Parts: sequence; structure tokens; C-alpha cells
Amino acid sequence: MTPGALRAHQVSVVVSGKALVRAVSLDVAAGEVVGLVGPNGAGKSTLLRTFYRALRPTSGHVLLDGDDVWRMPGKRLARRLAAVLQETAGDFALTVYDMVAMGRTPHKRAFDGDDAGDRAIIMGALERLGLAGLAYAPFDRLSGGEKQRVLIARALAQRCGTMVLDEPTNHLDLRHQLDALDLVRELGVTAVVALHDLNLAAAFCDRLCVLNDGAVVALGTPRDVVTPALLAEVYRVQADVTTNPETRTPQVTLRARWTERGVVA
Repeated sequence: MTPGALRAHQVSVVVSGKALVRAVSLDVAAGEVVGLVGPNGAGKSTLLRTFYRALRPTSGHVLLDGDDVWRMPGKRLARRLAAVLQETAGDFALTVYDMVAMGRTPHKRAFDGDDAGDRAIIMGALERLGLAGLAYAPFDRLSGGEKQRVLIARALAQRCGTMVLDEPTNHLDLRHQLDALDLVRELGVTAVVALHDLNLAAAFCDRLCVLNDGAVVALGTPRDVVTPALLAEVYRVQADVTTNPETRTPQVTLRARWTERGVVA
């Protein structure tokens, strides 16, 4: 897996006359992990969809190692870039093994079965995510957290050097949140990760790109970006930002709001 350099250049997305993403430019160096953060509706998922060709930009370009992803054959892109989405339809009779095996599809010809190498990669991905014991369980009967881990395992089996992840910690408990983000770092891939949890984003990402109303309002290291002033401006909350004594990264603590009836979270 060779990490790629991912670039969004002046990307805008307009749907039904509404601008969801506004002239976003973002350069992600090979091997860098960049977090996309911002309030609900900021444009994080929309921007990510342009990276893996689920949504064509109205204007601008998305480039992987200088190649426009929209001009690349789909199979070629799938060998270089993997996507982990927030959800996937589960009303079909596929096992966990089948779901993860889909990650091998870009590397095979049509109608090819799994060879010994494929099976080793698939089972290795399942073991890495603690799913080996569920390999032949029906995917649609899993919990939300288990399904999310299966989707991460599928991306791992895809063996790409670049990944985009849309809320990969969604539905996961605390341990598996940390495991998932640790895995992204350990792989050494280029990654763009949309996250809601600012403390997780600050602890695991090299840089943060803050979106609000579809536009980039801040871009830099977690220490530069996560400030009380930005939290007040973008999230409309009062918060203290301290330094985590173990990770030395910013840590956000929301201030309680007092009313005559008590504390309002």
C-alpha cells in the first residue's frame, strides 16, 4: 500500500440550488491523517462523497497523486482509494466474510473467486477488527457497532494507500473507537476522516479542517485550530481547551449553562 497525495481544489457542490460545499481547497500529503470537523450540516460528508466519486463536484477538482479521480476508471480508483461510510444497507443475505471479501473485488477480474491470498487477506482483516468469530454470521443481524467494524475491515482488505472515512467511530463503543483510529494510524495510509468528537480528532489527526456552512473556516494542527474562540464561533458553545497530559493534544471541556432551573447541558 503506497500512500497517495489527495487534493481538493476549489470544490463546490450545489444541489437543488443550495450550495452544500463552497470552493473548498484541501491538500493532504502522502501518509497524513486529516480530520474533517464541524457542526451537523457543515458539508463534511458531502465533501467526502466527491473524493470517492459518489457525488460529482459542481465545480473544482479532486486529485489523487495529480490524477483527476473523475477521469480515472472506477476499478483503478478502487485499487488506490477505499471509503468507509456511515452506513450500508443490510437487508440482504451476505455474511460478514462476504462483505469483507468485497474489498478484494478491485484486484480481480470479473467472476474470479477468492484464491488463497485473498482468503488470507480477508481473514487477516477480520482478525484485525476482532471479527473472526463472526466471519459467517449474517451481516444484517449484527449490531450497529459490529457493522461499522465490518466496513472498516472491508476497506482494510481493499489494500489501498488512501482512505476516506465518514464517521468511522459511529456506533462504536469507547474501546473500539480507539482501536479503529489507532488502526488508521498504524497502517500509514493517507486518510481524510470526518469526526464529530473533537477530542478524538485532536488526538489522532495531524491536521484538522474545520467546515462551517460548506466552507473552510480553519485549517491547521489541532493545537492551532481547537480554541475557545473557534468553538464559540462555529459550534456556538462556551468551552475550555486544556492540554491532555498524556497525548499533549488539545482537550475540550464544555462549560455548563446555568439557568434559574439548574444546569442546562
